[in-house]
Amino acid sequence: MVRAAARSASPAAVRPRRGTPAAPQPRAAGPSGRPDAAGPAPRVDEPAPAAPITDESGAPEPVGDADAAPAPNDPEEPEQPAKADETEEPEDPRSGGMFRSLRNRNYRLFAAGQVVSNTGTWMQRVAQDWLVLELAHGSGTALGITTGLQFLPMLLFGLWGGVIADRYPKRRILVLTQVSMGVLALILGLLAVTGMAQVWHVYVLAFGLGLATVVDNPTRQSFVIEMVGRRDLPNAIALNSATFNGARLLGPAVAGVLIAVIGTGPVFLVNAASFGAVLFGLYAMRTGELYPAEPVKRAKGQLREGLRYVRGRRDLTLVLVFIGFIAMFGMNFSTTVALIAKEVFNTGASAFGLASSMLALGALSGALLAARRVTRPRLRLLVGMGVLFGVLEIITGLMPTYWSFLLLLIPTGIVMMTITTAANATVQLGVAPEMRGRVMGLYMLVFLGTNPVGAPTVGWLAEHFGARMALILGGLISALAALAVGALAARGSIRPTLARVLRRRSAGA
Repeated sequence: MVRAAARSASPAAVRPRRGTPAAPQPRAAGPSGRPDAAGPAPRVDEPAPAAPITDESGAPEPVGDADAAPAPNDPEEPEQPAKADETEEPEDPRSGGMFRSLRNRNYRLFAAGQVVSNTGTWMQRVAQDWLVLELAHGSGTALGITTGLQFLPMLLFGLWGGVIADRYPKRRILVLTQVSMGVLALILGLLAVTGMAQVWHVYVLAFGLGLATVVDNPTRQSFVIEMVGRRDLPNAIALNSATFNGARLLGPAVAGVLIAVIGTGPVFLVNAASFGAVLFGLYAMRTGELYPAEPVKRAKGQLREGLRYVRGRRDLTLVLVFIGFIAMFGMNFSTTVALIAKEVFNTGASAFGLASSMLALGALSGALLAARRVTRPRLRLLVGMGVLFGVLEIITGLMPTYWSFLLLLIPTGIVMMTITTAANATVQLGVAPEMRGRVMGLYMLVFLGTNPVGAPTVGWLAEHFGARMALILGGLISALAALAVGALAARGSIRPTLARVLRRRSAGA
């Protein structure tokens, strides 16, 4: 068991956090150049102020709430977003680079573990589906129930996962979730190897995996900034997406070979062992180099407090609404691509696998391109990419041949990953540290929890209007949602500006 991150009492071991205001009067330096130990040690756990969404120049993105309550000293001036933290490290373009977050030792350990674990997870997804089909004699209903049970905990308890992430040290939580998921994979592997596995076993273990994921997702997402700090957060998020999609390409292929050679049971055992890589990385981290947010003390109403916080932040609400529509209607490729491959182009399973690989290749490319960004994402980038994503989906749905359909999936995957990485970074950089877990819990609920609603809806559209039309309508809804969010953001920025101009003119008259 990994102990919680401990703070060193030695002044030489104290590392100030990025974004933490400097002490008004520094202590006198001793002969070695270090501050004198007689003075009070600087705090390393002060939470950095939440920064609003900004553009490349560092100016706040104009998405303030035009309907916010006026400030007491100015009855006509609406509230503006909180000022960005002026003590944050400057974003030097020369410090950029696609893999700059890997210069951080703690993040290197974390990323290496994620590569191994994500590959094992994708292997288990394929093996689990295959095992269910074997045990249920090819029943598609049983396969759907398994998938539904794995996503059900996210719908039921997704918000509480964020509360837990804020309440306890994130490194300790990740140790517990990784151990839990590893044990579940081990149990399923032993049942399969011994020939004792039944369908209901898979149902129960899939639901248990979903419960662990409820806590793991927001904790893992919000732990990234504690490893790399605010400046490198967008890069680290993009690299996480790259490792995920790289594993998405590699894992199913490896699983297919292993299932053919040694069967499904050993694949689950391999996945169980893969969690050891993450646990080793968490254990080997240098806790003094982390930037931990102060855990929130347990109290009543913390879930409602998180919801009120998001409701009072118009910039966050717009991003969540945007990503909700895109995820629900535009990103159901597991349904739309499968239907188009089978019903429109009459292809087999191998051709469908090629389509999934092309989409994953585009997503991997998009993640690597996003990793090159030095500046923070801005809302107008999300809006523009949302419109482009919708247009690409519409064009992809109109492609006359299967090869042209495959080629269009690559840029669609690139834009899709640009949206997801930018939205994730925008939300994390715009929240207070003590709220990050709860906000990311809501974000993951919106992003992943909409799938059980969106997938049946898209399937119904495909059944009644055709597979092509389902993809086209998904793209149309995505583009319209992006335009609507852009219009709301512009409305929120124009009204305060117009009020100030009118006030100045009346004062001059």
